[in-house]
Amino acid sequence: MCGIFGMIRQSPFSSNELLQGLKRLEYRGYDSFGFASNTGELTKHIGSISDFIDKINQSEATTGISHTRWATHGGVTLQNSHPHSDCNERFFVVHNGIIENYEELKNELLSRGHVFKSQTDTEVIPHFIEEHVKSGLSIEDAIKMFIKISKGTFAVLLMEKNKNIIYAMKRDSPLVLGLMKDGFAIASDIYAFSNITNRVIFFDDNEYAIINQNDFGIYDSYGKQIKKDFMTFSWNKEENLGNYEHYMIKEIIEEPVAIERLINSLNNEQHDTVEKISSLIKIRKVLFVACGTAYHASLLGTSFLRFAGINADAVIASEYQNYMADKNTCVIAVSQSGETMDVIKALQAARASSAVICSIVNVPHSTIERMSSLSINIKAGQEICVASTKVFTGQAAAILYLSGAKIVTLQKLLDSVIKQKDVIKKISEDLCKARDIYVLGKSEGYALAREIALKIKEISYIHAEGMMAGELKHGTIALIEPGVPVISIIFNNNEDMISSTKETEARGADIFAITNKPYPGKWNFVIDSEDKKLFFIAAGTVGQLIAYYTAKALGRPIDKPRNLAKSVTVK
Repeated sequence: MCGIFGMIRQSPFSSNELLQGLKRLEYRGYDSFGFASNTGELTKHIGSISDFIDKINQSEATTGISHTRWATHGGVTLQNSHPHSDCNERFFVVHNGIIENYEELKNELLSRGHVFKSQTDTEVIPHFIEEHVKSGLSIEDAIKMFIKISKGTFAVLLMEKNKNIIYAMKRDSPLVLGLMKDGFAIASDIYAFSNITNRVIFFDDNEYAIINQNDFGIYDSYGKQIKKDFMTFSWNKEENLGNYEHYMIKEIIEEPVAIERLINSLNNEQHDTVEKISSLIKIRKVLFVACGTAYHASLLGTSFLRFAGINADAVIASEYQNYMADKNTCVIAVSQSGETMDVIKALQAARASSAVICSIVNVPHSTIERMSSLSINIKAGQEICVASTKVFTGQAAAILYLSGAKIVTLQKLLDSVIKQKDVIKKISEDLCKARDIYVLGKSEGYALAREIALKIKEISYIHAEGMMAGELKHGTIALIEPGVPVISIIFNNNEDMISSTKETEARGADIFAITNKPYPGKWNFVIDSEDKKLFFIAAGTVGQLIAYYTAKALGRPIDKPRNLAKSVTVK
């Protein structure tokens, strides 16, 4: 859930250059950040990089490592912020992942006289290296020993004071090396340096690297050098706010263009991949694995596939152990980042049971894409806001396309929704006063109810619950009282949906209806579509706008909501 970024170059670079690369990884965490250089400089701050980048004294170095944190072990304090060092501040380390046996390692190091300054699992790494170098091992041999002894996940950058060398190691957390004109960059994600280079090497598990200003070597855990060639990627260089107040509203407004780009890609360069996956899912059971918003897109997608006669189900990736897949199962991973740890673990289990692995991702060359036999890229471009919007819409559209449905008019429908955003803004002026919000849906609408409720919770911090309309009377209706907002998703005046909505209305609820036919509630938002599948995708965009304007009315930090990170790379 953290981001790491390092550079080693023949010519000096500024700390600002290092932080600019790190800033592009803030979607991975933004509790605190820090950096260290081979000159011995060590700087840490609580908060986001944007708050401090213009206040930090600029210095130059030829080697540096940096880290932006999402706390897992230890609270949000300067002491717990990275980089961490050994007792003598010879070695500096940044780390993404979790060292599961850190207490055992720490106790051993404490018994040997090491003094720890933080509560983190990461701090054992520089002390471990220090201890074994002190005992006579080379740094490389100490790294090999750490890989052998440690349990858990890690992407680690280690730097020695006054030396132009970065040591890197990787297990289950993403790590990628980029080739620069006068050196190398290394990071959790290609986006950290996509403005500098498009030539990269991806690390595999239990590999380590030794990188200097002119060359590098990558090795397996036994020290055998591995030959790897640079590959070229294509990715957006930079996203900026332009004239928008938040990335979230910018990304919602980009949805029609993103869908147009996706349709063109599915019809052209990804056509063969689509045909192959479409053939697979017709003869195999389909099981989507995903988390959060991607799970809701998958849940919506299962309805699309079932309507087309395809046997499909969706499972939250962290619960995959409760499902069975075999050689007759096509497991489709859905992930924005392509690095979601729970999804990766589920795919490893699916692969062990001989299932066919496919994926729908947004970030190219990601771990999940590389684990897949076939992969669709939704071409949404970089999504900066932690709460996913245009990617959700693209994921749902891609699955609908796989079902054989026509989605060519979706772009126009989304555009018509977005043009009415001022109507939704007025609705949100009422919703922002609520303590609780309930969202009702049926069939495809249930997935949307879950997703809209999640969006409201994520960025407005209002408790929201998405539920099957038919389940309302089996318990939750006890919570409905006068003035409670109920968002009801109703297509073609569905009788069951209207009945459930009326039940809440009879108990004093304020009805906010998302429909394609006018409903006599407190508020209506009418989506002009007779196509049921496209209606529900567009309803997702309505929900995104409701969440955005509600959070804005409350003054929330919309793009970086508390306690959340966009790429969840720990279990």
